[in-house]
Order: sequence, then structure tokens, then C-alpha cells
Amino acid sequence: MTDIALYQPDIPPNVGTILRLGACLGVGVHIIEPAGFAWSEASLRRAGLDYLDHARIVRHTSYEDFCAATPGRRQVLLSTRANVAYTRFGFRREDILLFGRESSGVPRSVHQRVDERLKIPMRASMRSLNVAIACAMVVGEALRQTGEIDLDS
Repeated sequence: MTDIALYQPDIPPNVGTILRLGACLGVGVHIIEPAGFAWSEASLRRAGLDYLDHARIVRHTSYEDFCAATPGRRQVLLSTRANVAYTRFGFRREDILLFGRESSGVPRSVHQRVDERLKIPMRASMRSLNVAIACAMVVGEALRQTGEIDLDS
């Protein structure tokens, strides 16, 4: 099953929105710590509403802990520094879609360690999308390609 991973997220409402997305689509969400905010239900509840109770959340103390816990799974990083558009990529069910910090992405060491790097094509004058919006776009495409979403419901 496709999963989402958030690398050291720093905006609680975005995390809450992504947890809600994961709950609604049946996609697990890995949180790679440390988060840039105090992790609490109150900080996530506004965007996540009562969907948080249905989210599959796995917290990892570090990127190394995350890698050790997910062996054999392809890490697909979404990055403004990537060259391949997510719409031209072949997703697999075991993929973990990795999103960086809202403020700074992922460090070079993580960028170099992942299996694949993808971008969302945008107008040249724009820097980036909100991470929750980017996540929804790419997760939707991954689930469509892998047949993990029922297009008829």
C-alpha cells in the first residue's frame, strides 16, 4: 500500500490536513521527527477534525529510524529540485511518497539517499505549492495508477 512520509514537518495545520487525507484514502502517514512544533492532538485537530482517530500514523525518531523501519520500500521524494514530473512517473504500491519541511525541504543527504525524485510542474515564476496540496495531488495520481482507489465510488 502506498504511504506518505513527512520529513520534520513544521506547520501543524498542514500535518492535520495530510492526516485527514490519509484517513480518507486509507493511506498511512509516517512522521519523521523532530517535528517543528509540539506534537499534540490540539495542534492537529483544527485541520484534521475527527478524522485523526482514523489515520494510520507511524512516528519515527529520525530519518535513519524511518529507513530502518521501511526496508525494501521505494522512497519517492517530491522536490522543487527534481527533474521528473510526477505525471510522467510510474508509481508502485509499495512506494512511500516523501515530502520535506514546508520551510526548507529535505537536507542534501536525504535528497541523495532517496530512490526517486519528482516535481510538480509549475509556472517558472512560482516557488512551491502548499505541502498538503502537493501531497493530495501526488497521492491521488499514485493511487489512480496503482489501482488502490476505487474510481467508481
